[in-house]
Amino acid sequence: MTRKDLARLQRWFSHHVAGYHTNEPGYDFVIRLKEQHTKRVCRIIKMLCRKLDLTEQEIILAETMALLHDIGRFKQYEIYGTFNDRSSQNHATIGLQLISEYNLLSAYTIDEKNLITKAIAFHNVGKLPEDEDGKTLFYMRLLRDADKLDILEIMTDYYRSRGKQAKAALQIGLPDDSTCSTKVLNALQEHRMAEFEDLETLCDLKLFHISWVYDLNFIPSFQTVQHKGYIDRIEKTLPFDQKIIDSVNDARNHVIALLRASGKAPISR
Repeated sequence: MTRKDLARLQRWFSHHVAGYHTNEPGYDFVIRLKEQHTKRVCRIIKMLCRKLDLTEQEIILAETMALLHDIGRFKQYEIYGTFNDRSSQNHATIGLQLISEYNLLSAYTIDEKNLITKAIAFHNVGKLPEDEDGKTLFYMRLLRDADKLDILEIMTDYYRSRGKQAKAALQIGLPDDSTCSTKVLNALQEHRMAEFEDLETLCDLKLFHISWVYDLNFIPSFQTVQHKGYIDRIEKTLPFDQKIIDSVNDARNHVIALLRASGKAPISR
């Protein structure tokens, strides 16, 4: 596994995604959205790796996971017209099928292939398996953090601007309702990540993204959440309800407490 191997995959990725463009503005906008997301996740995971003092080989491995983690999204949208795994097919499963079909990891060792495919397989699940070894869990968590950080950026901007073109894709079919489900609120009150399956409204989706702070794993990830002000920015778009206010405050305090405990004092905003 070398930089040349990664560069080859990057070229394949660009060529593969180009094949999904149709010259229909709305459709191509959504394809570009996921293409740009992948490229940003690659940059974010590289940033996390450097802050965690990983070696060059470890960084290449992590970047490969990031590059291929959402490769199934394009085929998913082509077939089903949605990014909602519940109403279509698990995009990670589609991605792993494509990786196998195109033999994308031929230059990687068996151990490297296992790490990459397992990280991709579990990047979008509610809970990680408990029976994996430490190294595998490390890379799973690394990819999940990088993915979440970019989605938080995308969705935080969307919640504030509500761009029309991407509405259907980003809201994953959820109604624009200001009510929040009991199950989602309970998850935040219990200081855990909400379940995707429990989302019923756009308000639920916002709280779901805030609840991600309970599933982040690395101090640089918490630093990014605090520095970017994701919780504060999403909170401004939520309805005024005491249960919501308390739950959001708990999530914010969770980030602050972890940063203080790590010796990384929160940045004033």
